[in-house]
Amino acid sequence: MKTIERLESEVRSYCRSFPAVFEIGKGSFLYDSKGKQYVDFFSGAGALNYGSNNDRMKEKLIEYIQSDGIMHGLDMATTAKQQLLEQFDSVILRPRNMSYKVQFPGPTGTNSVESALKLARKITQRHKILCFTNAFHGMTLGSLAISGNTVKRDGAGLVLTHSLCMPYCGYFGEEVNTLDYVDRFLRDDGSGVDLPAAAVVETIQAEGGVNVADFEWLRGLEELCRKYNMLLILDEIQTGCGRTGPFFSFEPAGISPDLICLSKSISGYGLPMALTLMKPELDQWKPGEHNGTFRGNNMAFVTATEALSYWETDEFQRETERKGRKMRTFLEGLAAQYPETVAGVRGRGMIQGIQFQPEMLASEIAMEGFRRGLIVETSGSDSSVLKLLPALTIGDRELEAGFEIISEAVSHVMDEEMSSATR
Repeated sequence: MKTIERLESEVRSYCRSFPAVFEIGKGSFLYDSKGKQYVDFFSGAGALNYGSNNDRMKEKLIEYIQSDGIMHGLDMATTAKQQLLEQFDSVILRPRNMSYKVQFPGPTGTNSVESALKLARKITQRHKILCFTNAFHGMTLGSLAISGNTVKRDGAGLVLTHSLCMPYCGYFGEEVNTLDYVDRFLRDDGSGVDLPAAAVVETIQAEGGVNVADFEWLRGLEELCRKYNMLLILDEIQTGCGRTGPFFSFEPAGISPDLICLSKSISGYGLPMALTLMKPELDQWKPGEHNGTFRGNNMAFVTATEALSYWETDEFQRETERKGRKMRTFLEGLAAQYPETVAGVRGRGMIQGIQFQPEMLASEIAMEGFRRGLIVETSGSDSSVLKLLPALTIGDRELEAGFEIISEAVSHVMDEEMSSATR
């Protein structure tokens, strides 16, 4: 750690939350250089839905490397890319009656978001993007302009423009439909609001505090987009690839986004990769109009193709939903134990959060969990939500081991708080 602290930029963050030198990752466990084992409820911020060093994907990757397969291909045609597209079409798109073109925009989630924003503006000839409170879409300037976190926005170093921020589902409480508020602004010629090119939304604001949009609200947003000729962009970077149960988190809402952003677990193995899906009539790019050197990560194509084999039947989705219910039951039980300090439990599938008051408790619990052998992060603008994000492939025993550590950490922190209050 001393070398890292001496040489790496102060911008580093996760290594401050998890102060260990990690050496091995396998399944749902990480091991540091001293051999200590940690249950992984973080999954690389959602990039490891299938666990660390998944055997099936590792085997395919090693075979590909040993066969001298193409490593770097820009956007040239390769067998690895062809096989991925065929698998994605046959396993994901066609069974869902979805017709989309696939763009490889660059290797990260923010690359996917930026390409979607550029295309929406190109098609509609409008400039602003409708976004929502507490959203997070990435760290490049276009993505930051449609994100809500003040700390991250301030890092841009300039004024972020061409966005229109509106209240997310539930922002004013359950009794207020925030889309009525949005509609009023868009239809009123005196509101001072220009019609946006698109609306970009997360079905669950993972970094924003595990805020969940209900299905009726999502359907209402789609109707607003059609009413005002805006495109609907779904950011599925953290909630896609099965995190909520179905492959796409928006599926149960019955909506049909114009553009879909995927990254994180689309490669299946933690290798950098992103996709931007667009309805065929929206594919109005000129060749090379959105470019990038590392669009063709063929190693990621190989592991992604194997990852999609999990979706050839509905068994994987059913298991994810079952484990998600198990997570929810645990958190609700924890909330019942500490009604004065838990503000609520929320999430869907295997992304679940529990909010603590005061907000510093969540960070203290996460750190105490780390000391006891658990990797779990906080989320929300005030870091008040403990966010559980285990691998979808985690076994029940490992899941319960994580639950036990959380229970112990919460109990310890609460005891410390009570002791401090009585001093």
